[in-house]
Amino acid sequence: MGKDNVHEELPSFETHPSKYKHWKLKIEGDIATLSMDVLEEGGLRSADYVLKQNSYDLGVDIELNDAILRLRFEHPEVRCLVVTSLKDRIFCAGANIFMLGSSSHPFKVNFCKYTNETRIGLEDASASSGLKSLCALNGTAAGGGYELALACDEILLIDDGNSAVSLPEVPLLGVLPGTGGLTRVVDKRKVRKDQADFFCTTAEGIKGKRAVEWRLVDQVVPRSKFAQVVAERAKALAAQSDRPKDGKGLELASVAPKVSASGAEYKYVSLKLQPSNRLAELTIRGPEAAPPADASGIDNESWSLRAYRELDDALLRLRINHLDIGTVLIKTKGDPKKVLAWDKFLAEQKGHWLGRETLHLVKRVLKRADVTAKTMYAIVEPGSCFAGSLAELALASDRSYMLDDASQPCAIELGPLNAGLLPMPNGLSRLETRMLGTPGRVKEILAHPGPFDAGAALAAGLVTFTPDELDWDDEIRVAIEERASLSPDALTGMEANLRFAGPETLETKIFGRLTAWQNWIFQRPNAVGEKGALTLYGQAGVRPVFDMRRT
Repeated sequence: MGKDNVHEELPSFETHPSKYKHWKLKIEGDIATLSMDVLEEGGLRSADYVLKQNSYDLGVDIELNDAILRLRFEHPEVRCLVVTSLKDRIFCAGANIFMLGSSSHPFKVNFCKYTNETRIGLEDASASSGLKSLCALNGTAAGGGYELALACDEILLIDDGNSAVSLPEVPLLGVLPGTGGLTRVVDKRKVRKDQADFFCTTAEGIKGKRAVEWRLVDQVVPRSKFAQVVAERAKALAAQSDRPKDGKGLELASVAPKVSASGAEYKYVSLKLQPSNRLAELTIRGPEAAPPADASGIDNESWSLRAYRELDDALLRLRINHLDIGTVLIKTKGDPKKVLAWDKFLAEQKGHWLGRETLHLVKRVLKRADVTAKTMYAIVEPGSCFAGSLAELALASDRSYMLDDASQPCAIELGPLNAGLLPMPNGLSRLETRMLGTPGRVKEILAHPGPFDAGAALAAGLVTFTPDELDWDDEIRVAIEERASLSPDALTGMEANLRFAGPETLETKIFGRLTAWQNWIFQRPNAVGEKGALTLYGQAGVRPVFDMRRT
């Protein structure tokens, strides 16, 4: 059986600290400690691989993502997160190589993407929420383990003569550090290119004084003082945070989708699958109730929080569990005025820690849509509520179709969240990105009073096409059929390039470039062929055979 036909477990993307297999979370005042203690037999496909040396698979990262999210919402008193390991002399060996070697190509790439997003979420917790992070490397950190450290604000490495940091993917596996390692080393840590070149081609890594001199870690600490220095640095980082010491956290409840062969149903989101057409409909319903008086009234049923958590779960299910779905029709239903009321509420409450967390959750979920390898067409039809934050989905889509029929009016309306509070990975708003060629129009469009009808939306550049009632069904049908006939690989590459116009940032480098190269390299014989480095890894006395032509 070929690797691309290997059965992948269909994971749930929700969990809870009481269910963690691989992490231990401890909270002491304003310091939280998240300790990696991977259960070797606890992999998603435990029959295929063992998670030795704190190596990880998707299940480990799902728990990590959950822990970061819960700290942001449930524990506002926590000002610094310490990430460390409970294993002796090993922090993390990175992504489990045998998991990668036995996984299908699409799973490998989606795994790398999810892992990237989890690490960017950790960075966003510091930048947007004041939740600082310290990685306490009590042992060697290799590959994805070091990439996790790179996502933290500071890195401390134990100085025991043995522990090192390394990115050994190139010399050992014939692939590359695909979860942001290369980008963070030179862009974030600002390691010199020549030193980074040596580091990334040296399987044993760098330790001790040289690791500090080369900016790979911030400090090396003798074992006898390690716990003391970690505590001191965590306290210093916590002092930089503006998170409230007396804030009352919101315990996150499960979004509890009803999952079936035909899709998934949530309170505000519906995912309907049409596998025979490689098509899905993703519908987001607007709020039913008005927002509360202030951010302290936000709870698990609050529209902005629940609807976007549901959308996040649906996007992940589409990516991992429904690989054959190529095109997603984005639809909305509801009252646009109520959407705009919730958006106005979030904009006004962004100074409150819980309002801020909810706003940044919306931002991160929309970024998840930006980097999802599915064609997205927004369908603006009677009864739609593409307003405010939901209008961002139309702007994020690869194309948008809006019915032009005076007897069945449709509209798009912008609000306070469209003016830069929900930036894309490139740091710009979706409207700014759309108007790169005519930047002066952004203010003009935002100043437009009230909704845009079909003609106004087309003139403003907010939609791609506005078929009338005679052409509507046929034009959308043809667009879907044409898309289904094209190479999925070519479309993924095309979409990733077109979506990230404008400035290049750490995020766009990771998603627009690194994941594209990882996608390509994971198919090359030098990595995954019968004699490829990833295929042969761990087989004693057997060396890979490379096609030495530069391509």
